Amino acid sequence: MLASCANAETGESAQTSVEVVGTTGPATPFKSDEVATFEEPWAIAFAPGTQMLFVTEKSGTLKVLDVASGKVGTVAGAPAVDYGGQGGLGDVAFLSAEAGASLNGRTIYLSWAEAGPDDTRGAAVGKGTLACTGVEACAVEGLSVIWRQTPKVTGRGHYSHRIVFSPDGKYLFVASGERQKMTPAQDTGTTLGKIVRLNLDGTPAAGNPMADKGGVTAEIWSYGHRNILGMDWDAAGRLWEVEHGPAGGDELNLVKAGANYGWPVRSNGEHYNGDPIPDHTPDDGFAQPAAHWTPVIAPGDMLIYSGDMFAAWKGHALMAGLGSKALIDVALDGETAREAGRYGFEKRLRALAQGPDGAIWVAEDGKGARLIKLTAR
Repeated sequence: MLASCANAETGESAQTSVEVVGTTGPATPFKSDEVATFEEPWAIAFAPGTQMLFVTEKSGTLKVLDVASGKVGTVAGAPAVDYGGQGGLGDVAFLSAEAGASLNGRTIYLSWAEAGPDDTRGAAVGKGTLACTGVEACAVEGLSVIWRQTPKVTGRGHYSHRIVFSPDGKYLFVASGERQKMTPAQDTGTTLGKIVRLNLDGTPAAGNPMADKGGVTAEIWSYGHRNILGMDWDAAGRLWEVEHGPAGGDELNLVKAGANYGWPVRSNGEHYNGDPIPDHTPDDGFAQPAAHWTPVIAPGDMLIYSGDMFAAWKGHALMAGLGSKALIDVALDGETAREAGRYGFEKRLRALAQGPDGAIWVAEDGKGARLIKLTAR
């Protein structure tokens, strides 16, 4: 059985075709072209309204690619990160309300693994401003930490630290992994194993399910999560997340306010040493996954497709597979989901982004990772 988390963790090049090595379901609807290579990319995101694709490299470098010209630049001002294991520079996100032709003066959000005292670490989210006159002259200024995972603990796994904004642009949602400590996912006095809902300045948002408790508990939106590596919104304004199970039991969940998703009390997988975990059952009192996978897909990222280039994918969740080395197409149906197709690649896939024209951009995992553009045949 594949282990979901095992090993989960520059420059220009001419476009060359990339082989798709195996599919299930429909015939491959795209052609694949290599655009550039990066070192251990973790997240990719277009600045809204531009052709500028930002790429975080896990060791701590932030880069930007002008997809129109092919030029790649290094963005100065990235934070110092605790690099190792699954830790390093994480997500990058922008406000849709600031969409426009220019990068200069735009707000940027970043997440990363941050060192603490006594060999501890935790995820952090920072907010800064871009000062850019071009791809090769771009910097983050005034970057300051607005949120920290609580508490910092030992180890270098399960940070999660994915960032999404609510569809109305008012709130920041952050995925906070349980840092391979398991039981804190059920402890609402911590933010480990949670999704938190914050104001854009990082303070707890009013109306959160446990707002009356104060402290970090007031940040919590949902809990009982393991290691979330993809989050996105559907057209109805509902939040979905995909997370790694242990040995088996990767989950796609429809996220609801105040819901408990069961980890580590329930899982459709088992511990790596073979010890059983009770499976989810309809009457167990926990929120049920919309879909789950054994063997695992080992998801690296997820987006819900909203473009026009791939009509059959509209409204579907697309997932980048690490251990599965595949792009996984999942059809969403109400509060349930089913895998509709799987497209095999040569290497592990880490990150996804939807381009302005509806093309899908895929970043491989690891050293010398290719950035691949998928367009309709």
